[in-house]
Amino acid sequence: MLHDYSDIREEVAKLCAQFPGPYWQAKDKAREYPSEFVAALGQAGYLAALIPEQYGGAGLPLSAAAAILEEIQRQGCNGGAVHAQMYVMGTLLRHGSEEQKARYLPKVATGELRLQAFGVTEPTSGTDTLSLKTTAKRDGDEYVVNGQKLWTSRAEHSDLMILLARTTPREEAASRTEGLSVFLVDMKEALAAGTLTIRPIDTMMNHATTEIFFDRMRVPAANLIGEEGKGFRYILSGMNAERLLIAAECIGDAKWFIEKASSYARERVLFGRPIGQNQGVQFPIARAYAQMRAAELLVRDGIARYEAGENAGAEANMAKMLAAEASWAAGEACIQTHGGFGFAAEYDIERKFRETRLYQVAPISTNMILSYVAEHVLGMPRSY
Repeated sequence: MLHDYSDIREEVAKLCAQFPGPYWQAKDKAREYPSEFVAALGQAGYLAALIPEQYGGAGLPLSAAAAILEEIQRQGCNGGAVHAQMYVMGTLLRHGSEEQKARYLPKVATGELRLQAFGVTEPTSGTDTLSLKTTAKRDGDEYVVNGQKLWTSRAEHSDLMILLARTTPREEAASRTEGLSVFLVDMKEALAAGTLTIRPIDTMMNHATTEIFFDRMRVPAANLIGEEGKGFRYILSGMNAERLLIAAECIGDAKWFIEKASSYARERVLFGRPIGQNQGVQFPIARAYAQMRAAELLVRDGIARYEAGENAGAEANMAKMLAAEASWAAGEACIQTHGGFGFAAEYDIERKFRETRLYQVAPISTNMILSYVAEHVLGMPRSY
């Protein structure tokens, strides 16, 4: 049985109380990164939760990270500003060299360095990661990187990037999954050299996402993570953690929406009675709660399997899909319950509604999850 981490949740809730709705409304309106909130999380040690104690972190398991992120969302804040550090961390922890971990992790743990950028997706490949075109060619003790990445969120607020690039031409690779490599990129160094360009993308919600261009960017060969050409499997191994943590955030969102809707339904009086006395108001909220609880149980099952070292691929994917759908249903019910007030920025509902909608598309779309389940769980022919 997973630890509930009620003590951590309580402390996270206290921290989040210092960043109420008006803070997030102002950030959303100005499309600004919540630097103060991120700094507070870092100072409290939450961003170092998964870093082993020998490198200055808390050495906690994935379930603790899930509890932290869920609680952030449940309190009306936005973990999207920091969640990448939680799941990107696994690539370095599992596949990085001892020298790399000793060099970078202590500074990441203290907040001196931020590891938020994850350079994988490209304009022409999207979810088809194996078709990426960014190249990294060996030149002595360095690799020279050329190409472009898209939807690289938090790049402007990160010092380090986990980058996936092709080191062997696709036609020369032993198989479709070979020839890709992972690098740890010093972004400040590359920006100063003019070989890395970051362009912000204005989106429906304040998610600090960008597109990135590499123009003869040089990366020391010492920053290659693991073996050359084996990068795709390293990235894949971290994706289950990514999906489970995003699912936990969606559970937090759903709880926020449900609590907000239930409270309003109890208090709002029309035609001489609380609107929550009407089944037309009650039922969507109750159904959203049932959806959330079912998704929550699958999230916990997936995390338990992950922590036991089992293949949690199916559970992680399904948990992410069901949790995203539950948070969306809860958001729908919350807006409908509040009527016109649900669209007013001061209530925070419309902001959270936009934020949670993302997770049916990113980091993997619902349709791709259904394809995965059809092929890998149900044994149907590969659809793509």
